[in-house]
Amino acid sequence: MVKQNSLLVNLSVLFGKPTGIGIYLENLFPYLQSLNPTLLAAQNHQNFQCHLIPDNLTPDNGTRGHLRRLIWTQFQLPKIYQNLKSQLLFSPLPEAPLYTKCRFVTTSFDLIPLRFPNRLSALEIYHKYYTPEVFKQAKHIICISESTAKDLTKFHGISSNKITSILLAYDALHFRPLTKENSKYRDQACPYFLYIGRHDPYKNIGRILSAFSNLTLNIECQLWLVGPTDDRHTPLLRQQIAELGLTERVKFLDYIPYEDLPEIISGAIALVFPSLWEGFGLPILEAMGCGTPVITSNLASMPEVAGDAAILVDPYNTDEIADAMQAIADDSQLRAKLSELGLARAKLFSWEKTGKATVEVLERFL
Repeated sequence: MVKQNSLLVNLSVLFGKPTGIGIYLENLFPYLQSLNPTLLAAQNHQNFQCHLIPDNLTPDNGTRGHLRRLIWTQFQLPKIYQNLKSQLLFSPLPEAPLYTKCRFVTTSFDLIPLRFPNRLSALEIYHKYYTPEVFKQAKHIICISESTAKDLTKFHGISSNKITSILLAYDALHFRPLTKENSKYRDQACPYFLYIGRHDPYKNIGRILSAFSNLTLNIECQLWLVGPTDDRHTPLLRQQIAELGLTERVKFLDYIPYEDLPEIISGAIALVFPSLWEGFGLPILEAMGCGTPVITSNLASMPEVAGDAAILVDPYNTDEIADAMQAIADDSQLRAKLSELGLARAKLFSWEKTGKATVEVLERFL
Protein backbone atom coordinates (compact mmCIF):
# COMPACT_ATOMS: atom_id res chain seq x y z
CA MET A 1 0.00 0.00 0.00
CA VAL A 2 1.25 3.47 -0.90
CA LYS A 3 2.06 5.61 2.13
CA GLN A 4 -0.31 8.51 2.90
CA ASN A 5 0.92 11.84 1.48
CA SER A 6 3.28 10.09 -0.97
CA LEU A 7 1.03 11.34 -3.75
CA LEU A 8 -0.37 14.85 -3.95
CA VAL A 9 -3.23 15.53 -6.38
CA ASN A 10 -3.57 19.15 -7.40
CA LEU A 11 -7.25 20.19 -7.60
CA SER A 12 -6.58 23.92 -7.49
CA VAL A 13 -8.40 24.51 -10.78
CA LEU A 14 -11.64 22.84 -9.65
CA PHE A 15 -14.70 25.10 -9.22
CA GLY A 16 -18.48 24.98 -9.16
CA LYS A 17 -19.23 25.19 -12.90
CA PRO A 18 -17.00 22.47 -14.35
CA THR A 19 -16.18 22.37 -18.05
CA GLY A 20 -13.67 20.00 -19.68
CA ILE A 21 -10.86 19.98 -17.11
CA GLY A 22 -13.27 20.13 -14.18
CA ILE A 23 -15.29 17.17 -15.46
CA TYR A 24 -12.05 15.23 -15.95
CA LEU A 25 -10.93 15.97 -12.40
CA GLU A 26 -14.23 15.21 -10.69
CA ASN A 27 -14.56 11.85 -12.44
CA LEU A 28 -10.92 10.85 -12.21
CA PHE A 29 -9.81 11.40 -8.64
CA PRO A 30 -12.24 8.89 -7.05
CA TYR A 31 -10.31 6.14 -8.87
CA LEU A 32 -7.05 7.32 -7.31
CA GLN A 33 -8.19 6.22 -3.86
CA SER A 34 -6.05 3.06 -3.95
CA LEU A 35 -2.96 5.31 -3.99
CA ASN A 36 -3.91 7.02 -0.70
CA PRO A 37 -3.42 10.49 -2.12
CA THR A 38 -3.67 13.83 -0.39
CA LEU A 39 -5.91 16.15 -2.36
CA LEU A 40 -4.92 19.79 -2.61
CA ALA A 41 -8.38 21.29 -2.70
CA ALA A 42 -10.38 24.30 -1.58
CA GLN A 43 -12.87 22.07 0.22
CA ASN A 44 -12.89 18.65 1.83
CA HIS A 45 -13.79 15.57 -0.20
CA GLN A 46 -15.34 12.60 1.52
CA ASN A 47 -13.11 9.51 1.94
CA PHE A 48 -9.95 11.46 1.06
CA GLN A 49 -7.21 13.12 3.03
CA CYS A 50 -7.32 16.78 2.01
CA HIS A 51 -4.93 19.67 2.44
CA LEU A 52 -7.01 22.84 2.14
CA ILE A 53 -5.79 25.55 -0.21
CA PRO A 54 -7.13 29.04 -1.11
CA ASP A 55 -10.47 29.10 -2.92
CA ASN A 56 -9.62 32.01 -5.22
CA LEU A 57 -7.29 30.20 -7.64
CA THR A 58 -9.88 29.02 -10.14
CA PRO A 59 -10.88 30.16 -13.66
CA ASP A 60 -14.13 31.68 -12.41
CA ASN A 61 -11.94 34.31 -10.69
CA GLY A 62 -10.81 35.48 -14.13
CA THR A 63 -7.25 36.46 -15.00
CA ARG A 64 -6.50 37.18 -11.32
CA GLY A 65 -7.50 33.63 -10.47
CA HIS A 66 -5.09 32.22 -13.05
CA LEU A 67 -2.28 34.50 -11.88
CA ARG A 68 -2.85 33.68 -8.20
CA ARG A 69 -2.86 29.96 -9.04
CA LEU A 70 0.44 30.19 -10.93
CA ILE A 71 2.09 32.10 -8.07
CA TRP A 72 0.70 29.59 -5.54
CA THR A 73 1.91 26.70 -7.71
CA GLN A 74 5.43 28.05 -7.95
CA PHE A 75 6.00 29.27 -4.40
CA GLN A 76 3.51 27.58 -2.03
CA LEU A 77 3.07 24.15 -3.58
CA PRO A 78 6.77 23.17 -3.20
CA LYS A 79 6.54 23.96 0.52
CA ILE A 80 3.45 21.76 0.88
CA TYR A 81 5.20 19.01 -1.07
CA GLN A 82 8.21 19.18 1.24
CA ASN A 83 6.25 19.50 4.50
CA LEU A 84 4.10 16.46 3.67
CA LYS A 85 7.20 14.48 2.61
CA SER A 86 5.59 13.74 -0.73
CA GLN A 87 7.16 11.62 -3.45
CA LEU A 88 5.06 12.65 -6.43
CA LEU A 89 2.67 15.40 -7.51
CA PHE A 90 -0.08 14.62 -10.00
CA SER A 91 -1.14 17.83 -11.69
CA PRO A 92 -4.14 17.12 -13.95
CA LEU A 93 -3.43 20.29 -15.92
CA PRO A 94 -0.08 21.45 -17.34
CA GLU A 95 0.96 23.47 -14.28
CA ALA A 96 3.63 22.51 -11.76
CA PRO A 97 6.51 24.05 -9.79
CA LEU A 98 9.49 24.62 -12.07
CA TYR A 99 13.17 24.21 -11.12
CA THR A 100 12.32 22.61 -7.77
CA LYS A 101 12.71 19.14 -6.27
CA CYS A 102 9.03 18.36 -6.87
CA ARG A 103 8.63 15.23 -8.99
CA PHE A 104 5.43 15.42 -11.01
CA VAL A 105 3.24 13.80 -13.63
CA THR A 106 0.95 16.10 -15.58
CA THR A 107 -1.89 15.92 -18.11
CA SER A 108 -1.96 17.61 -21.50
CA PHE A 109 -5.42 18.28 -22.92
CA ASP A 110 -4.54 20.01 -26.16
CA LEU A 111 -2.13 22.42 -27.81
CA ILE A 112 -4.84 24.51 -29.44
CA PRO A 113 -3.27 27.85 -28.37
CA LEU A 114 -0.20 26.93 -30.44
CA ARG A 115 -2.27 25.83 -33.43
CA PHE A 116 -4.47 28.94 -33.27
CA PRO A 117 -2.27 31.58 -31.58
CA ASN A 118 -3.81 34.79 -30.30
CA ARG A 119 -1.06 37.37 -29.94
CA LEU A 120 -3.41 39.71 -28.11
CA SER A 121 -4.09 37.18 -25.38
CA ALA A 122 -2.51 37.60 -21.96
CA LEU A 123 -2.03 33.81 -21.95
CA GLU A 124 0.31 33.84 -24.96
CA ILE A 125 3.43 33.76 -22.75
CA TYR A 126 1.88 31.00 -20.63
CA HIS A 127 1.40 28.71 -23.63
CA LYS A 128 4.64 29.57 -25.43
CA TYR A 129 7.05 29.50 -22.51
CA TYR A 130 5.54 28.13 -19.31
CA THR A 131 3.71 24.95 -20.31
CA PRO A 132 6.54 23.73 -22.59
CA GLU A 133 8.87 23.90 -19.59
CA VAL A 134 6.32 22.00 -17.48
CA PHE A 135 6.25 19.25 -20.11
CA LYS A 136 10.05 19.19 -20.28
CA GLN A 137 10.48 18.84 -16.50
CA ALA A 138 7.63 16.35 -15.96
CA LYS A 139 8.49 12.74 -15.16
CA HIS A 140 5.68 11.67 -17.46
CA ILE A 141 2.80 13.20 -19.43
CA ILE A 142 -0.70 11.80 -19.80
CA CYS A 143 -2.53 12.89 -22.97
CA ILE A 144 -6.27 12.64 -23.47
CA SER A 145 -5.95 11.48 -27.09
CA GLU A 146 -3.40 10.21 -29.60
CA SER A 147 -3.90 13.49 -31.45
CA THR A 148 -2.67 15.49 -28.46
CA ALA A 149 0.25 13.08 -27.99
CA LYS A 150 1.32 13.70 -31.59
CA ASP A 151 1.07 17.46 -31.06
CA LEU A 152 3.34 17.24 -28.00
CA THR A 153 6.00 15.64 -30.15
CA LYS A 154 5.38 18.01 -33.07
CA PHE A 155 5.42 21.29 -31.14
CA HIS A 156 7.72 20.47 -28.20
CA GLY A 157 9.82 17.54 -29.34
CA ILE A 158 8.65 15.37 -26.41
CA SER A 159 9.66 11.73 -26.85
CA SER A 160 6.78 9.29 -27.25
CA ASN A 161 8.38 7.22 -24.45
CA LYS A 162 7.46 10.01 -22.05
CA ILE A 163 3.79 10.08 -23.09
CA THR A 164 0.81 7.82 -22.36
CA SER A 165 -2.49 8.41 -24.13
CA ILE A 166 -5.54 7.75 -21.96
CA LEU A 167 -8.89 8.64 -23.51
CA LEU A 168 -11.54 10.45 -21.49
CA ALA A 169 -14.98 9.03 -20.74
CA TYR A 170 -18.50 10.03 -19.72
CA ASP A 171 -21.06 9.25 -17.04
CA ALA A 172 -23.28 6.57 -18.60
CA LEU A 173 -25.82 6.85 -15.78
CA HIS A 174 -26.20 10.58 -16.40
CA PHE A 175 -25.92 10.84 -20.18
CA ARG A 176 -28.62 8.50 -21.43
CA PRO A 177 -31.61 8.80 -23.77
CA LEU A 178 -34.45 10.79 -22.20
CA THR A 179 -37.99 11.47 -23.37
CA LYS A 180 -38.90 14.98 -24.47
CA GLU A 181 -42.08 15.36 -22.40
CA ASN A 182 -42.29 17.87 -19.56
CA SER A 183 -39.02 19.54 -20.48
CA LYS A 184 -38.47 22.96 -18.94
CA TYR A 185 -36.36 23.93 -21.96
CA ARG A 186 -38.82 22.96 -24.67
CA ASP A 187 -41.19 25.87 -24.30
CA GLN A 188 -42.38 25.34 -27.86
CA ALA A 189 -42.67 22.27 -30.07
CA CYS A 190 -39.82 23.15 -32.42
CA PRO A 191 -37.05 20.74 -33.47
CA TYR A 192 -33.51 21.99 -32.98
CA PHE A 193 -29.91 21.29 -33.85
CA LEU A 194 -27.50 21.66 -30.96
CA TYR A 195 -23.99 23.00 -30.42
CA ILE A 196 -22.23 22.75 -27.04
CA GLY A 197 -19.07 24.64 -26.19
CA ARG A 198 -17.36 27.98 -25.96
CA HIS A 199 -17.58 30.68 -28.63
CA ASP A 200 -13.89 30.76 -29.60
CA PRO A 201 -13.25 31.05 -33.36
CA TYR A 202 -11.64 27.58 -33.61
CA LYS A 203 -14.96 26.11 -32.43
CA ASN A 204 -16.22 26.98 -35.93
CA ILE A 205 -19.65 28.32 -34.94
CA GLY A 206 -19.55 30.77 -37.83
CA ARG A 207 -19.61 27.93 -40.36
CA ILE A 208 -22.34 26.15 -38.37
CA LEU A 209 -24.47 29.29 -38.71
CA SER A 210 -23.76 29.56 -42.46
CA ALA A 211 -24.58 25.88 -42.95
CA PHE A 212 -27.80 26.23 -40.95
CA SER A 213 -28.87 29.20 -43.07
CA ASN A 214 -28.48 27.07 -46.22
CA LEU A 215 -30.83 24.28 -45.11
CA THR A 216 -34.11 23.76 -46.95
CA LEU A 217 -36.35 22.18 -44.34
CA ASN A 218 -39.99 21.18 -44.53
CA ILE A 219 -40.52 22.18 -40.91
CA GLU A 220 -39.55 25.13 -38.75
CA CYS A 221 -36.24 24.35 -37.06
CA GLN A 222 -33.92 26.12 -34.63
CA LEU A 223 -30.25 26.05 -33.73
CA TRP A 224 -29.43 26.10 -30.01
CA LEU A 225 -26.00 27.28 -28.87
CA VAL A 226 -25.18 26.01 -25.38
CA GLY A 227 -22.13 27.47 -23.67
CA PRO A 228 -20.93 30.60 -21.90
CA THR A 229 -21.09 33.82 -23.88
CA ASP A 230 -17.83 35.69 -24.46
CA ASP A 231 -17.53 39.46 -24.88
CA ARG A 232 -14.73 38.92 -27.40
CA HIS A 233 -16.53 36.50 -29.72
CA THR A 234 -20.28 36.37 -29.05
CA PRO A 235 -21.05 39.86 -30.48
CA LEU A 236 -19.57 38.79 -33.83
CA LEU A 237 -21.76 35.71 -33.84
CA ARG A 238 -24.84 37.80 -33.06
CA GLN A 239 -23.93 40.13 -35.93
CA GLN A 240 -23.59 37.18 -38.33
CA ILE A 241 -26.92 35.78 -37.13
CA ALA A 242 -28.62 39.11 -37.88
CA GLU A 243 -27.01 39.36 -41.32
CA LEU A 244 -28.19 35.83 -42.17
CA GLY A 245 -31.72 36.62 -41.00
CA LEU A 246 -31.58 33.96 -38.29
CA THR A 247 -32.36 36.06 -35.22
CA GLU A 248 -35.64 34.23 -34.52
CA ARG A 249 -34.17 30.79 -35.19
CA VAL A 250 -30.92 30.78 -33.19
CA LYS A 251 -31.07 30.59 -29.38
CA PHE A 252 -28.21 31.34 -26.99
CA LEU A 253 -28.68 29.22 -23.88
CA ASP A 254 -25.45 30.27 -22.13
CA TYR A 255 -24.10 27.85 -19.51
CA ILE A 256 -26.47 24.94 -18.83
CA PRO A 257 -26.17 23.13 -15.47
CA TYR A 258 -24.60 19.71 -15.77
CA GLU A 259 -27.73 17.98 -14.51
CA ASP A 260 -29.79 19.47 -17.36
CA LEU A 261 -27.46 18.57 -20.24
CA PRO A 262 -28.91 15.08 -20.96
CA GLU A 263 -32.35 16.61 -21.41
CA ILE A 264 -31.05 19.24 -23.84
CA ILE A 265 -28.97 16.70 -25.78
CA SER A 266 -31.67 14.01 -25.96
CA GLY A 267 -34.14 16.47 -27.44
CA ALA A 268 -31.91 17.56 -30.33
CA ILE A 269 -32.11 16.43 -33.96
CA ALA A 270 -28.32 16.19 -33.86
CA LEU A 271 -25.26 17.58 -32.14
CA VAL A 272 -23.36 19.73 -34.63
CA PHE A 273 -19.73 19.87 -33.51
CA PRO A 274 -17.43 20.54 -36.49
CA SER A 275 -14.63 22.08 -34.43
CA LEU A 276 -11.37 22.95 -36.18
CA TRP A 277 -9.45 21.15 -33.42
CA GLU A 278 -10.13 19.37 -30.13
CA GLY A 279 -8.00 17.60 -27.57
CA PHE A 280 -10.86 15.12 -27.14
CA GLY A 281 -14.39 16.47 -27.65
CA LEU A 282 -16.52 15.44 -24.66
CA PRO A 283 -19.83 16.67 -26.17
CA ILE A 284 -19.45 14.06 -28.93
CA LEU A 285 -19.31 11.22 -26.43
CA GLU A 286 -22.07 12.67 -24.24
CA ALA A 287 -24.36 13.05 -27.25
CA MET A 288 -23.73 9.46 -28.37
CA GLY A 289 -24.52 8.32 -24.82
CA CYS A 290 -27.88 10.07 -25.15
CA GLY A 291 -28.57 8.39 -28.48
CA THR A 292 -28.39 11.72 -30.32
CA PRO A 293 -26.90 11.72 -33.85
CA VAL A 294 -23.55 13.51 -34.14
CA ILE A 295 -21.95 15.58 -36.88
CA THR A 296 -18.30 16.28 -36.16
CA SER A 297 -14.93 16.93 -37.78
CA ASN A 298 -12.64 14.52 -39.56
CA LEU A 299 -9.64 16.22 -37.90
CA ALA A 300 -7.61 15.84 -34.71
CA SER A 301 -9.09 13.69 -31.93
CA MET A 302 -12.69 13.74 -33.10
CA PRO A 303 -12.48 10.58 -35.25
CA GLU A 304 -10.85 8.83 -32.26
CA VAL A 305 -13.95 9.57 -30.22
CA ALA A 306 -16.66 9.17 -32.85
CA GLY A 307 -15.33 6.19 -34.77
CA ASP A 308 -17.93 5.12 -37.34
CA ALA A 309 -20.83 6.29 -35.17
CA ALA A 310 -21.05 9.86 -36.50
CA ILE A 311 -21.02 11.80 -39.76
CA LEU A 312 -17.48 13.14 -40.16
CA VAL A 313 -17.10 16.32 -42.23
CA ASP A 314 -14.35 18.67 -43.36
CA PRO A 315 -14.90 21.49 -40.84
CA TYR A 316 -13.59 24.06 -43.32
CA ASN A 317 -16.26 23.10 -45.86
CA THR A 318 -19.59 24.76 -45.06
CA ASP A 319 -21.39 22.76 -47.76
CA GLU A 320 -20.33 19.47 -46.15
CA ILE A 321 -21.65 20.63 -42.77
CA ALA A 322 -24.93 21.73 -44.38
CA ASP A 323 -25.30 18.48 -46.33
CA ALA A 324 -24.84 16.44 -43.13
CA MET A 325 -27.43 18.54 -41.27
CA GLN A 326 -29.85 18.27 -44.20
CA ALA A 327 -29.42 14.50 -44.42
CA ILE A 328 -30.11 13.97 -40.72
CA ALA A 329 -33.13 16.30 -40.77
CA ASP A 330 -34.66 14.56 -43.82
CA ASP A 331 -33.94 10.89 -43.09
CA SER A 332 -35.48 9.29 -40.01
CA GLN A 333 -33.77 5.97 -40.80
CA LEU A 334 -30.37 7.69 -40.83
CA ARG A 335 -31.17 9.29 -37.46
CA ALA A 336 -32.13 5.91 -36.02
CA LYS A 337 -28.96 4.27 -37.39
CA LEU A 338 -26.67 6.98 -36.01
CA SER A 339 -28.46 6.79 -32.65
CA GLU A 340 -27.91 3.03 -32.46
CA LEU A 341 -24.26 3.28 -33.54
CA GLY A 342 -23.64 6.10 -31.07
CA LEU A 343 -25.08 4.21 -28.12
CA ALA A 344 -22.90 1.20 -28.95
CA ARG A 345 -19.80 3.37 -29.41
CA ALA A 346 -20.31 5.20 -26.12
CA LYS A 347 -20.26 1.90 -24.21
CA LEU A 348 -16.57 1.53 -25.11
CA PHE A 349 -15.70 4.49 -22.87
CA SER A 350 -15.82 4.56 -19.06
CA TRP A 351 -14.25 6.58 -16.28
CA GLU A 352 -13.27 3.30 -14.66
CA LYS A 353 -11.03 2.52 -17.65
CA THR A 354 -9.61 6.04 -17.58
CA GLY A 355 -9.06 5.93 -13.82
CA LYS A 356 -7.37 2.53 -13.75
CA ALA A 357 -5.07 3.44 -16.63
CA THR A 358 -4.11 6.66 -14.83
CA VAL A 359 -3.35 4.74 -11.61
CA GLU A 360 -1.06 2.41 -13.56
CA VAL A 361 0.94 5.39 -14.83
CA LEU A 362 1.22 7.02 -11.39
CA GLU A 363 2.25 3.77 -9.71
CA ARG A 364 5.32 3.65 -11.96
CA PHE A 365 6.66 6.83 -10.38
CA LEU A 366 5.77 6.24 -6.72
